[in-house]
Amino acid sequence: MARIRVGRVGEQIKKELSVILQAELKDPRVGFITVTGVDVTNDLSQAKVFLSVLGTDQQKEDTLKAIDKATGFIRSELGKRIRLRKTPDLLFQFDSSVEYGSRIDRLLTQLNEGNPEH
Repeated sequence: MARIRVGRVGEQIKKELSVILQAELKDPRVGFITVTGVDVTNDLSQAKVFLSVLGTDQQKEDTLKAIDKATGFIRSELGKRIRLRKTPDLLFQFDSSVEYGSRIDRLLTQLNEGNPEH
């Protein structure tokens, strides 16, 4: 029962963080960013936020630095939008699964181009 609530809270945090990062955060270092997932602990004290950023490695690093610097602002905005007893601590990480999936897609395309039978 508690795990269902944790999942719902995680999804709500994901939605709100997407809006905050896209519309509210005015840092020019933040590029095109997508919140791909949120893992919340059972006691709702921490939320691990997975991000996907379009751009070069330098742009990704700059985006992560800007988000780390704005964590307090992001957390306060999240606290205003979601009514919880305690707003969870936010830990931001890059999600490499999107890049991994596109790499596998490219490899499969190359294999199919090299094999004229299919």
